[in-house]
Amino acid sequence: MKSLLKALLLIALGIVIGSAWFRLGPSFQPAFQSQQAAPGGANALPRVPPGFDGRIGKTYSDSQPHYPAAIKAPADAPNVLLILTDDVGFAASSTFGGPVPTPNLDALAAGGLRYNRFHTTAMCSPTRAAMLTGRNHHMVGNGIITDMATGYPGYDGMIPKSAATIGRILRGNGYNTAFFGKHHNVPGHQASAAGPFDLWPTGLGFEYFYGFLGGDADQFRPNLYRGIQQAVPSAGEGYILDRDLADDMIRWLRNQDAAAPGKPWLAWYSPGTAHAPHQAPAEWIERFRGQFSSGWDRLREDIFARQKSAGLVPADAILTPRPELVTAWDSLSPERQRINERFMEVFAATLAFQDAQIGRVLDEIRRMGEFDNTLIFFVQGDNGASAEGAHHGTLNELGHLVNEIEEPEAYLLQMLDEMGGPRSYQTYPVGWAWALDTPFQWTKTVGSHLGGTRNGLVVSWPAGVASGGEIRSQFHHVIDILPTVLEVAGINAPDVVDGINQQRIDGVSMAYSFENPTSQDRRDTQYFELFGNRAIYHNGWLANTTPRVPPWTWDDPSGSPDDSYDWELYDLRNDFSQGRNLAAELQDKLTEMQALFWAEAERNNVLPLDDRRSPLRVVDRYLANWGKRDEYVFHGAGVSLPFAEAPPLFARDFTITVDIETEAESSGVLLGFGSWFGGWSFYLDEGVPVAHHAFNQRAEDQFEVRARESVPAGRNSLGFHFDYDGKGFGNGGDMTILVNGEPVVTDRIDRTVTIVAGLGETFDIGMDRGVPVTENPAGKLPFEGVILRMEVRPGSLGLLPF
Repeated sequence: MKSLLKALLLIALGIVIGSAWFRLGPSFQPAFQSQQAAPGGANALPRVPPGFDGRIGKTYSDSQPHYPAAIKAPADAPNVLLILTDDVGFAASSTFGGPVPTPNLDALAAGGLRYNRFHTTAMCSPTRAAMLTGRNHHMVGNGIITDMATGYPGYDGMIPKSAATIGRILRGNGYNTAFFGKHHNVPGHQASAAGPFDLWPTGLGFEYFYGFLGGDADQFRPNLYRGIQQAVPSAGEGYILDRDLADDMIRWLRNQDAAAPGKPWLAWYSPGTAHAPHQAPAEWIERFRGQFSSGWDRLREDIFARQKSAGLVPADAILTPRPELVTAWDSLSPERQRINERFMEVFAATLAFQDAQIGRVLDEIRRMGEFDNTLIFFVQGDNGASAEGAHHGTLNELGHLVNEIEEPEAYLLQMLDEMGGPRSYQTYPVGWAWALDTPFQWTKTVGSHLGGTRNGLVVSWPAGVASGGEIRSQFHHVIDILPTVLEVAGINAPDVVDGINQQRIDGVSMAYSFENPTSQDRRDTQYFELFGNRAIYHNGWLANTTPRVPPWTWDDPSGSPDDSYDWELYDLRNDFSQGRNLAAELQDKLTEMQALFWAEAERNNVLPLDDRRSPLRVVDRYLANWGKRDEYVFHGAGVSLPFAEAPPLFARDFTITVDIETEAESSGVLLGFGSWFGGWSFYLDEGVPVAHHAFNQRAEDQFEVRARESVPAGRNSLGFHFDYDGKGFGNGGDMTILVNGEPVVTDRIDRTVTIVAGLGETFDIGMDRGVPVTENPAGKLPFEGVILRMEVRPGSLGLLPF
């Protein structure tokens, strides 16, 4: 029987080939042989496949097959591991003189190089876009975080196709590519199941993605994606995101090696810590109890002494003084000191635990025999340490920044043992951020000062860098990583990618510095700008503006962003810390540097300058999107929408109508939006309709409206109508629950959130992904009945205060 089937198959193939031969004649050649090179010739991606090099006869017996070879990376091209941590100041880790032990980064540095004059952009999305593309952040539309994008080329949050990423270039040159962790370069309106997916990691050249979109994620209950699909991590006891990301990368490494041993790989590993929320296993937090009782003033001095001793800062460097915005530690009450100690203990545990998980990945690479020929760039922080916790820190990042929650000292003392756990979404006070940016001024989001833009870098490549344990002081920027990788791998930057002409690469290779500690800088000029704070570096000099508002405020500075700022001038050749302002003495030099800034700003899409920090910066964009629909209709459970695409349930009236079919006394979530740090939940509790609003996680800020009776079995229509008090953000209102069109209860919700928390939380129908809104078990369950239809009608936009 098998012989007969084979014969029939051969006959069929022969008929097809033979008929083609007789129709086309002996001059026939396959169409793919005549493909022409794309514009750019050999320097284009994808590479043009080779033509057919076999021979086609009348039958297979007088034909010669040809199998095109797969694209291969250059011989001996190294694996590439790019590690980018989050909100870690220059002086946080022990590797750069800091108080947090990071033994795995220490070991990497001992065998590699530490760079002490390496720079980022002062904030998340801009740094990531620049590092991915090798272009200045405004040149790839990321002059600000994607959440605050505006309608100008330098600020639209859209990495253009003319700026192919390192993932796309290496994938097109024979590498496998994978991306793990945080990706904060997808605009909110593109983060849904409808895409488009061009700006997701899989659309930027990475074959595999496991991680989260947006600014941060809860370590215990994150919202994750695998590829472009939602992924549901184990929510069991002991789960934590940093460990999960390391586990997943290790699995990927093993599978990649099993399928294609010898094929080089690129892995982008960005865990998202130590951005808020600072969270870690309890036993790791306990390790640091009592270690920060001396306070941030003393800590900064101790760090500076260690930095000098290790040669990380020059012997003549100065320690910049504590600014007035930072309270002296000794002036704090004992109670406030204890609270602040705990904030720092949790941060230290978060960073130390992260280092341990990264260490597991590095150990696996060693165990597999791949370590020596793996080029590793470990960028410790995508910006300086974060001052967003303001003077006192917070247990609720967005609640503090946007929703104006209150956290009395007594409450924080009550929460000491909960800090760093699932009931906190915390970030520390500005004093710790200032200490962890030693010896510099300012912090994250301040693009004018080194406290915002200077981060530690460790480079390791045993097969190519023999100078282990040394320090490099050449001035470099995150845009320089891509060209360095291309030079080391022997790959030319493409002129054309996927038919799109490529814009200039702004980075310069750092490879020259690997073996020459005294070689002259190859980067002579670099601009910086974020929120209107700006600077220009040129041949050792730095001119910069003086910030006019604190980094944690949502207030807009007064005056024009172009001419109302004071300027400072520093000779960084002799002033490592940016501590001696020479503007008054060298006005001509300052004028020269200012002119250079404006030239670079025009050349790099920095204009128009915008120093607004309030929602007014982006309100027109968000309102234009929300104003497109008077009603939102959903046809069942399983829907998840990002905040930017969800119905706006804030600062307005709204009505939710849900048609369900259910058994008697069923439970579960009808709609969950946000978390217990801030959000809405509408659910059934043994058949009883409930509307729950969490203004934050404090017990006194939970508001619940509950019907008195269960809905009957069968088909029912439930309604939830919120009558908002009026103009302005954060006000309360009256919630009415209706069953089959009849009001059954009306009660008061005193305060409401402006933005649901945390940043990755979604609008979920029939479930509540991520951190739940309510502690009630019924408000955590997937709905046990059937949701037939849901309609959400937001109130008039005229209720907003602008």
